[in-house]
Amino acid sequence: MKFYVTTPIYYVNDLPHIGHAYTSLAADVLARYYRMRGNHVMFLTGTDEHGQKVADAAAKRNLTSKEHADSMMENFHDLTLKLNLTNDGFIRTTDDEHKRIVQELMQRLWDKGEVERRSYSGWYCTPCERFWTEKDLQEGNCPECSRPVEQIEEDNYFFLMSKYAERLEQHIVDNPEFILPESRRNEVLGFLRSQPLQDLCISRPVKRLDWGVPLPFDKDYVTYVWFDALINYYSGAQYLAPEIFRLVARNLDENEDGGESLQLEGARNPSDVHGESHQLKGARGPWPADVHLIGKDILTTHAVYWITMLMALELPLPKMIFAHGWWTIAGAKMSKSLGNVVDPSKVVDKYGNDAFRFFLFREVPFGLDGDFSEEALVGRINTDLANDFGNLASRTLKMAENYFEGKVPSPGMALTDAEHDLKAVAEGLPHKVEDKLRVLKFQKAIEDIWRLLTRANKYLDDQAPWKLAKDPEQAERLATVMYNTLEALRILALHLHPIMPDATQKLWQALGLEGDLDTLDLFTNAVWGGLKPGTELNKLDNLFPRIDTKKKKDKKIKQEKKKVQPNNLDNIEKKKDDGLINIKDFAKVELKTAKVLEAERVEGSEKLIKLQVDSGEAGQPEQTRQIVAGIGKAYTPEELVGKIVVVVANLKPAKLMGVESQGMLLAATGDDGEPVILSPEKETAPGLRIK
Repeated sequence: MKFYVTTPIYYVNDLPHIGHAYTSLAADVLARYYRMRGNHVMFLTGTDEHGQKVADAAAKRNLTSKEHADSMMENFHDLTLKLNLTNDGFIRTTDDEHKRIVQELMQRLWDKGEVERRSYSGWYCTPCERFWTEKDLQEGNCPECSRPVEQIEEDNYFFLMSKYAERLEQHIVDNPEFILPESRRNEVLGFLRSQPLQDLCISRPVKRLDWGVPLPFDKDYVTYVWFDALINYYSGAQYLAPEIFRLVARNLDENEDGGESLQLEGARNPSDVHGESHQLKGARGPWPADVHLIGKDILTTHAVYWITMLMALELPLPKMIFAHGWWTIAGAKMSKSLGNVVDPSKVVDKYGNDAFRFFLFREVPFGLDGDFSEEALVGRINTDLANDFGNLASRTLKMAENYFEGKVPSPGMALTDAEHDLKAVAEGLPHKVEDKLRVLKFQKAIEDIWRLLTRANKYLDDQAPWKLAKDPEQAERLATVMYNTLEALRILALHLHPIMPDATQKLWQALGLEGDLDTLDLFTNAVWGGLKPGTELNKLDNLFPRIDTKKKKDKKIKQEKKKVQPNNLDNIEKKKDDGLINIKDFAKVELKTAKVLEAERVEGSEKLIKLQVDSGEAGQPEQTRQIVAGIGKAYTPEELVGKIVVVVANLKPAKLMGVESQGMLLAATGDDGEPVILSPEKETAPGLRIK
């Protein structure tokens, strides 16, 4: 089995930001997970180094375009090290091998009649490197970046993309998971159905731009940057693939009768990855990609341009394109002009790589927009990581050291329902996580893992080994409790490793276990009972130290306190509290409409339902929040999804049965005593302020 995951190649006209880190880390989680599932994995990332913006930036620095690209590329390469990524290849579009393959594919399209030269007149935006029609312009400016455009008339080469519109639409319809999440799939279908698909300009004349891959059939033109960049996914799979894929290639060459000893699922017709030509009806090794990870702003480019290119080349199509959302700051898109761009390197330096990785995928459903704040990050560190995970690990190992001389005890034979329950949760975890990660539901996968963590914490608290240790007659029971808690930690380390590789490897070694978690088979090792009694345990430093958020009392706080002087007490008019509030008090309450995106019952409660709701401003990117509501006896989770409800949006977060609620859902009490959800009279968008 093989698994091939890609990130976009990042444009070298600027420095890396949190969006680059988000995509790359998602790919890394998948790559690590599928390696632990026994797959031959290729994880590709890199940089896009051609185009007008790079040439212009180089000129401003008095550098050649290549010198500028070399210097800027290092920023992205350094980020892969900072984030502890396990990418197998780092591609640059200035690589000679990449340029050769681009020219080879371009020549093939030309020979097949898929490209033609024609005269074109239109409005050109240099920063976006894109032509626009008159009707596309907004107040005479580029509709994407709002900057001025210039009218250009020139001959160019066009890929006959329009001829593939019907085939592309049918492929999307026939393969529901080809584009995810579903909202992005619907976006592409809407694009294809709302207007005729146009042909794609794929060249720039050298007299206007010479920084690009020359067209093999006309040296007076270079390849348009997107057409060059998209091919990286295929070219990188040819010359940057891990050794295992080359072994497969040699095996296929030596066993033309189709021997299966090293055959990978997804391997296609043979082609020498080091040779001068590539058999394009198929591909050897990693291709096709299993997952293309992209930001939602480049969805059309990948779901339309790239796929029709592959169709024209008769190459296998990727299995999935997943377009995730953006991280915002206080609801606003990050931009240098606003000064709110988050530098991932600085966040990692301050809070640690594992905490940063965990936060990104725990905080927001992958695919939706999320709001980044250090306060939220610190909150996750202190609650989920320090209190829940780190505390369980440290206190369990400490008790094992105190009660059993730092060795794994032998469990007794008399098991209670508590042990059977803990084991059942652990045994169901591998398949649950697999189901979630198959469709990139990272947050849901973490929630499944956290159920085992929560159950292990509850098990330890309920069994109270510190009490058992005081009674010599409970020695066997104490050993049973400690063994099962240590075994739960082992299972947790396995499943959390793709998300938090450093902390879990430390925990693995503290449990006295050998080997690199990256190389271990997850399902084989996740069988309950794998921890051998007598294993020497090792000391474990605090995995996630709690961050002190207490504010020291200072002069400002003292000044804010109202002081009542003794000689003024007689002048204070005591008013009777009649329960009424004034308009200023009411104005403090922020009521908004919200759409229920997901709903599920809170484990262990008949009343509580956990809702994921979109409460973003109308017309703005989705802003999700989690709300816990006591409506479980009147409503099922299924009937809540899709409802427009009313929420209190500025309520301080609170925990109900250990689950954080970031607001309140409004409901009345019906004649039968059951809650009745308040909804707008008419269907409306989420995020509307109720006044």
